[in-house]
Amino acid sequence: MSNNEFIHPTAIINASAVIAADAKIGPYCIIGPNVTIGAGTQLHSHVVVGGYTRIGEHNEIFQFASVGEVCQDLKYAGEETWLEIGDHNKIREHCSLHRGTVQDHGITKIGSHNLLMVNTHIAHDCVVGDHNIFANNVGVAGHVHVGDYVIVGGNSGIHQFCKIDSYSMIGGASLIVKDVPAYVMVSGNPAHAFAMNVEGMRRKGWSKNVIQGLRTAFKLIYKEGLTTEQALERIRAEILPEVAEVQLLIDSLEQSERGIVR
Repeated sequence: MSNNEFIHPTAIINASAVIAADAKIGPYCIIGPNVTIGAGTQLHSHVVVGGYTRIGEHNEIFQFASVGEVCQDLKYAGEETWLEIGDHNKIREHCSLHRGTVQDHGITKIGSHNLLMVNTHIAHDCVVGDHNIFANNVGVAGHVHVGDYVIVGGNSGIHQFCKIDSYSMIGGASLIVKDVPAYVMVSGNPAHAFAMNVEGMRRKGWSKNVIQGLRTAFKLIYKEGLTTEQALERIRAEILPEVAEVQLLIDSLEQSERGIVR
């Protein structure tokens, strides 16, 4: 533990914690054992970092968040497992981020530049990429993988072991029980696919040719009555030579283990 003028005197910090000199630890925070907090990170009041957690640089964690606590998996028996958080994340009030289990890889990973709004729960062994937005009251069950630039609407729930691929969007109050392919927008309980995330593509400055190619791929998968294998064959032959971005969608379909949201 470093001598840090930005640590409030009411904070309780385990002697094994390593805190950057300019990190800010607010009133009544509790920092457990084997915690690392990087430069420029700020913990507002009443944040609990349970232990065995690596927090990167320039994160902002708001009051009453619980970060790096033991998971709720009934198989957990006190093993050493970890939570790893990247840089430039905003973790809002009452979020809960749990450590991993030895039944998986023993670690939960949160990337960088993510926004976790109020009361988001990220369960054990999840892997979350970069630039994602989780709106209020989102629940992500264990072992879920989330790509990059994903938006999850408020009050949505994601079943364990699902994969939510990059640039996809989940509407509010949705229940996800299968994999969400890259670029696809889904909504409902249970969720159904209804379109490509065209607005997200436009905001990224993607060309009309790319957007149209991905929309055509969506039609082949969802609107033409084809099997997944048939759709993939046509996407590779008709779209991939002109639109390299469709490879991410192809990978989503080929790597899905639970089947995709239809």
